[in-house]
Amino acid sequence: MTGPRTGNAVVGQAGGPTAVINQSLVGIIQEVQKYNHIGRLLGARHGVRGIINEQFYDLKRQPTNMLELVAQTPAAALGATRDKPDEEYCERIFKVFTKFDVRYFFYIGGNDSAQTARIVNRIAADAKYELRVIHVPKTIDNDLLVTDHCPGYGSAAKFVASAFIGDNLDNRALQGVKINILMGRNAGFLTAASILARQRPDDGPHLVYLPERPFNIDKFVSDVEAVYDRYGRCVVAVSEGIVDEAGELWAKKVSILKSDSVQKDPHGNIELSAGAGSLADYLAGALRAKCKSIKRVRADTFGYLQRSFPGVYSEVDAWEARLVGQMAVSYSLDADQDGSVALVRLPSTTYTVGTKLVPLAEVAPDKPPFTTVVPDEYINEAGNNVLNSFREYVGPLVGDLPKVGWFEQISPS
Repeated sequence: MTGPRTGNAVVGQAGGPTAVINQSLVGIIQEVQKYNHIGRLLGARHGVRGIINEQFYDLKRQPTNMLELVAQTPAAALGATRDKPDEEYCERIFKVFTKFDVRYFFYIGGNDSAQTARIVNRIAADAKYELRVIHVPKTIDNDLLVTDHCPGYGSAAKFVASAFIGDNLDNRALQGVKINILMGRNAGFLTAASILARQRPDDGPHLVYLPERPFNIDKFVSDVEAVYDRYGRCVVAVSEGIVDEAGELWAKKVSILKSDSVQKDPHGNIELSAGAGSLADYLAGALRAKCKSIKRVRADTFGYLQRSFPGVYSEVDAWEARLVGQMAVSYSLDADQDGSVALVRLPSTTYTVGTKLVPLAEVAPDKPPFTTVVPDEYINEAGNNVLNSFREYVGPLVGDLPKVGWFEQISPS
C-alpha cells in the first residue's frame, strides 16, 4: 500500500475530565481536517458507550472559531465514560467500526482507555481488518507508564499549588491546623505539586503524605504537633490514596469505622472521591482528640474541583495536550503503526518536550506494574514530605503561579 488507508475515523474521550482534554480533541480534529483520506470524523458521545450505541457527532466540518472555544473549555466536550470494556464489549466496538468503515480510532484517556485501545487493535488485527488505533494520554493522576508526564496533570497541579498558596495565607492569618485531601489514587504526583506553594521558608504545606509511603496515624499526630510547636500553625497535604503498613487504603478503613458502605467504580476500584471527605474528617478528629493544645483544626477535600476548574490552567499543559492530539493523527498515517503518544522531556538548559509513539502493550501491560508512582528520589526519608528537587520536574509543567506580598519584620523605633 502506497499511502494511508481511505476510510472514516472515530475519536472518543474517557475517564475523569481535565482542564485541557478538549485541546487534544481539537488537535485531532484540526489535523484530520488537513487530509482527504479520512472521510468522516465521528465523535463518540460518552466514549465507547457512544460507539456501541452508534451515537456520534460529525466533527470534521466544525467551524474554526467554535473549535478554539471548545479547546479552551474544561471537561470532556464529547462526554466521557467509566465503562471498562471486556473482550465481548470490544467485539461490539469492532462490529460498529466495520459497519461505518472506520479505519482510524483515536481514544483520549488514561490506563483503562489504553487497555481498550489495545484489545480493539488486536481484534482488528485478528480479523485482518486494517485499523490504526492510537491512544492519546490524559490523566490528572500523572500515573501512565512510559510518558514523562500526562496532559491534564500540569493544569490540575497548578490548581492545587494555587489553592495551597491561598490556604497557607489563610492559615497564617488565623493560625491552626489545616488538612487538605487531594486526588491521585495510587500515585502522589498531584499531592506532591502542593510544594510549589512554598514561597517563604515557613510556608505550607509543612507536611505532605503520599500513597507511596505507609501512613501511620500516631506518627501523623506527632508530625503535626512538632510543626505546630515550631510555627504555631500547620498546613498538611494528604493524598486520598494513602495506605497503612499493610497496604490497606485508609479511605476504606475510615468508611468501615464509620459503618459507611464502601463504593466501587465499574473498574472494581474503591471510589476514593466518595470516601475522601470522611478521611478528612477522621484525620481532623484524630488531631482534636490527641492534641488538646491545638484549638483550631480544619479539613477540606478538594475533590472534583481539581479536574476541570475554569480559568486555572497551565499554558504548557494546554499546548502539550493539543500537540499529542495532532501527533496522534500524524502517527496514524503510517500503515504499520499503532500505539500511544508519549511525551519525552528533551535534554536542554530550558524545558523542551517532544513526542514518540510507543506500543500499546507498554502503556497497557498484561502484568504489573500497571501505573507509575512518584520516584523515591523526591520523597524525604521520614515519608512526611516532598523534597524541593521535585520542583524541577513539576515546575515547568505548571508555569507561573500567583505572587504574594508580605511585610518585613521591622520593630518600631
